[in-house]
Amino acid sequence: MINELIEVLRTRREAMHCLLRGLLDRGGTLLGWSEVCREVESFLTTPEGEALAEGRVREAFRHVQEAVLDPPTLLLAVRERVARWRYLLIDADEMEAREVDVSEFLRTKERMVLGGTSSGHYALEVDLSPFERGFPKLQRAASIGRGVEFLNRHLSGRILTSEAGLQRVMDFLRVHEVHGRPLLLNGSLKTVEELREALRAGIALLGRQDPESEGWTRELRELGFEPGWGRSAGRCRETMELLQDILEAPTGRGLEAFLARVPMIFSIAILSPHGYFAQSNVLGKPDTGGQVVYILDQVRALEREMRRSIQEAGLDVEPQIVIVTRLIPESEGTTCHQRVEPVMGTERARILRVPFRDRSGEVVQHWISRFRVWPYLERFAVDAERELLADLGGRPDFLIGNYSDGNLVASIMAHRLGVTQCNIAHALEKTKYRDSDLHWRDHEEEHHFSCQFTADVIAMNTADFIITSTYQEIAGTPESVGQYESYRSFTLPGLYRVVAGIDCFDPKFNIVSPGADPRVFFPYA
Repeated sequence: MINELIEVLRTRREAMHCLLRGLLDRGGTLLGWSEVCREVESFLTTPEGEALAEGRVREAFRHVQEAVLDPPTLLLAVRERVARWRYLLIDADEMEAREVDVSEFLRTKERMVLGGTSSGHYALEVDLSPFERGFPKLQRAASIGRGVEFLNRHLSGRILTSEAGLQRVMDFLRVHEVHGRPLLLNGSLKTVEELREALRAGIALLGRQDPESEGWTRELRELGFEPGWGRSAGRCRETMELLQDILEAPTGRGLEAFLARVPMIFSIAILSPHGYFAQSNVLGKPDTGGQVVYILDQVRALEREMRRSIQEAGLDVEPQIVIVTRLIPESEGTTCHQRVEPVMGTERARILRVPFRDRSGEVVQHWISRFRVWPYLERFAVDAERELLADLGGRPDFLIGNYSDGNLVASIMAHRLGVTQCNIAHALEKTKYRDSDLHWRDHEEEHHFSCQFTADVIAMNTADFIITSTYQEIAGTPESVGQYESYRSFTLPGLYRVVAGIDCFDPKFNIVSPGADPRVFFPYA
């Protein structure tokens, strides 16, 4: 689209000059997508605009998400396709154009806000793209949000073309244990070829048994196998056949089917620090509502799925799910002052509450808005980690963060514990308020967006995977920017600018339903 705008600028100079002057004369410093489209449509109906009406000018300008007016120049942010942006600087006096990088575009926006010579040229610039080098990325916009499918295909290809890939599969199987007890393989199998021979023998042995009989036998242990393949002989055999297929001719679907049977997750911690989190008398309280209902439903679904999958794997292990939230002494008729509360409709899931503490170490007694929790979260993460380890008797297998504050706590805790981290946004405030990044100072006293947007960038990049409910949440539509896509590049003038924050083509993004089985994501941490 940028090339087409440059070509029209060259071939329809008079008409384009009128259009550009009209945009510059409109007033203000920044036009959004709808405003640009409205101005262009209005111009095309005038006598001066007739020369452009039959060309592709209308379509080209529909890709302009922002126009920064800096007379006599305009800076256009052109979203050529989903999550792919280019930037064009046009001089309306000279009728010349050149492509610029995102840094120059953001610096111009900063100057519009800060005024004078305070261009923010020496502002802290965040570019996280080097950390992504060498990691596989999706290529098609239609694939965004289907990261697990992509990684399964990618991983199966690496297994097929490399003996080292097969060895990694074996190494992956050998690390699993529960409560110090090995699962799947014991130490007697050393090489991939030995595993192949053991699988052939094990499948033959299980084929001679009643499919509904107990799956585990002493003979399987002598072959090098440990419990975890299945409850019955028939399921054990199916699981071994899936692994045999992977070792012979791996496919993405086959890999996903096998991973879904591997017992990996027995304990999960769900982090949701803000608000009144309880099971009664909280709806209608500040910062509760749908998130509480969502998490409680998620916990019930996860426990059912974990219990089913653990039993089908042939193991006698109780799954544990702990919701970690804030303890509020002044609980106002709720149970938020109780340290531990069982989750109704589950067998073992529970709410574990840990208080916020101020700088002196004193417990904060009252509720605090989700927009003002930021000074307490780092200490809360450390305190919650200690309480969680004591409650579970060890590290959780999996951490799920909820909302910006929960995701930040999950990032801190996952880094300290070396545990897989999942993020769920629930809501990203950045897209709710127009230009909330550019005019962050106007919102700071009430909303503290500088803290929230920073927390979002940190958590999005440290997470092993991110759950969303729709494609639009990630990458928007052809006309609108997605919530996550808006974190690709932005500026907080006078604080810092982000030139590469999050890439929607990262396979960590996955569209799944609440309560989906998280085990298929675990190997990619």
